Amino acid sequence: MTDAPGDPEFRFRDIAVVAYLPSVVSSVGHGAVMPILAIHAGDLGAGTALAAFVVALLGIGQLANSLPSGALVARLGERRTLVIAGLVDAAAMLAAFLVPSVWLLCVAVFVSGMSWTAFLLARQGFLIDAVPVSHRARGMALLGGSMRLGILVGPLLGALLIHVLGVRSVFVLAACASLASALIVTRMPDFGRVSRGITPLPVRTVLWEHRRTLLTLGVAVIIIGASRSVRTGLLPLWADHVHISAAVVSLLFAVAATIDILLTLPGGWLLDTKGRQVVAIPVVLAVGVGCLLLPLTDDALGVGLVMAVIALGNGLGSGIVMTLGADVAPQEGRSQFLGGWRLCGDIGNTGGPLLVSAVAAVAPLAVAPVVIGVLALAGTVWVGHWTGRADRDRRGG
Repeated sequence: MTDAPGDPEFRFRDIAVVAYLPSVVSSVGHGAVMPILAIHAGDLGAGTALAAFVVALLGIGQLANSLPSGALVARLGERRTLVIAGLVDAAAMLAAFLVPSVWLLCVAVFVSGMSWTAFLLARQGFLIDAVPVSHRARGMALLGGSMRLGILVGPLLGALLIHVLGVRSVFVLAACASLASALIVTRMPDFGRVSRGITPLPVRTVLWEHRRTLLTLGVAVIIIGASRSVRTGLLPLWADHVHISAAVVSLLFAVAATIDILLTLPGGWLLDTKGRQVVAIPVVLAVGVGCLLLPLTDDALGVGLVMAVIALGNGLGSGIVMTLGADVAPQEGRSQFLGGWRLCGDIGNTGGPLLVSAVAAVAPLAVAPVVIGVLALAGTVWVGHWTGRADRDRRGG
């Protein structure tokens, strides 16, 4: 594939199987597991706090492996990293199926989170090489959309398996999905391994050389990640606070996920044709507006409308973080830089729910959405400024 803008011969369907099918398949497994992790931990004897910690270990594992994953991709290349990540995740999910104690489950979940980061980082690197610059944002948006599709389908398959075989069977589904993903990626070319050579730079050297980008646009990515993750921490709490049933909450999340998926291609088109700023701002702004409206809601309709507002912004921003990373990543030391970029996103993804918990711990729950809404509006200014500058730099203006 060429990196030249406007490649008339490029077609997404030519790379669909190797570029997107592994993400859909692997995400089905993760989507099936996420809703039942706390339940499985409880079955193994965990209390509420420990069960919540088990769920958090997925994100902690991702955060811990962001920088090592960049070094791994730089040394092994994208294809080999993807195969290893799939096999390791399959082993972790099989272990989660077999373990007799919650502490061993903690280890399995943490390892699964680590493998997921390596998987995402390697997929991003592959797409940078496989998709021309003129189609880059749509390529990244489709990657984000493929993962969201899997996460939407996964719980449906998981629910069917649980009904027939019990809760633990979902981990077998996840192990099979990761193994299938590892097999599929063996068919993909490894562009980056060929073009970047075999002598990787130290991660700290690459990050130090590009510290200004990470401290400006990287902070914007932290804000975007935190904004996105807030809905998974805050909205269920508020729904419970206003006495909406778990079944209705699940339905509302499914509707929001559908909105996300439907906006994937329009968002990618906007990114490619109108720039990064026009999409990045709505991601954070929608969260700010939605959070400020949330205390005014007291029923499923009101909460659902807030979720729809947030989903509109989030859906348009499918692939925005990966696209920005691809724009500013250097040719030499690219994987190491993307590991640092991934770390920024993971800090945001982990920090959002922690912020919700911290505010809720010291103030009434109604205060949390107001505080987060105000912070999101302030963050919108930062995101708008630095993504606008990135657009100008990319265009040479």
